[in-house]
Amino acid sequence: MSIPTKYQKVPGLIMAIGSAVFWGISGTCAQYLFEQKGLDPGWLVCWRMLLAGLILVLFSMSEKNSDTFRIWKKPLDVVKLLLFSILGMVAVQFTYFYSISLSNAATATVLQYIGPLLVVGFYAIKHRRWPILAEYASLALALVGTFLLVTHGSFDTLVISEAALFWGFLSALALAFYTIQPVGLLRTYSPSTITGWGMLLGGIAFSPFTAPWEMQGIWDLEAGLAFAYIILFGSVLAFYFFLKSVTIIGATTASLLCSVEPLAAAGVAVVWLGIYFGPMDWLGTFFILLTIVLLTLSTKGKDSQSELSVKESS
Repeated sequence: MSIPTKYQKVPGLIMAIGSAVFWGISGTCAQYLFEQKGLDPGWLVCWRMLLAGLILVLFSMSEKNSDTFRIWKKPLDVVKLLLFSILGMVAVQFTYFYSISLSNAATATVLQYIGPLLVVGFYAIKHRRWPILAEYASLALALVGTFLLVTHGSFDTLVISEAALFWGFLSALALAFYTIQPVGLLRTYSPSTITGWGMLLGGIAFSPFTAPWEMQGIWDLEAGLAFAYIILFGSVLAFYFFLKSVTIIGATTASLLCSVEPLAAAGVAVVWLGIYFGPMDWLGTFFILLTIVLLTLSTKGKDSQSELSVKESS
């Protein structure tokens, strides 16, 4: 296989950035639906997983040498898939959307980006090695960035609620599990198969707790467009673009470019929803995003590359 030239990589770069922007705007659309249309985070998450999961499963079936149903022939892989679906897919999406409902899309997205640092910590313990300098620097930057984001530099006050901070950290923890747990499955099955089934099964399992068959909130053209965006652009296309970009420019570069997501969420939320994102918020965001840059550039091992590339559909 020939190495892509500089110009052949351009579509990959555009798709990686595009997927990050799609994900970021998706969070802002969710905030809009929560605040102005009265939708419940759990209800929205359930429908997102059901519809996007179904579309991705159908897409997986259409792929050449499809392995969509092969996973069901191995009981151990089915157990791993169910764990990924419930403890990974459901957890990462619900904690993220619930964190948005308690704060805003920008803050929730930035807090979730602490997750990759937790992944690095896990692999450091697993492989029994001391973190390298870049990882220590990332930890320091993440701590400072989070402090500025949630306190604006004051030791006496929180600028977001304790509940928002708690669910934001849970979102980061869920993202770490979601990133680590399916690595073995992704070495055997296509990403569209694992993510599609993970979302669809997660939506089905989550249904008894959210009653998706009961309509809620205010439904008009704007609500419908925001909902459709979350399903089509914030889930299906973002997932497809990211995976496609990995095949062109590699997992490390694609993961690094996905750092645009919090900036997209913040920018759109400020312009569209009018949320206040002050100098300390931007500085905290910068520090946390810098951790992703350092971690991605220091990625060397196979496990580390997998950990930073499984970002699809969060």
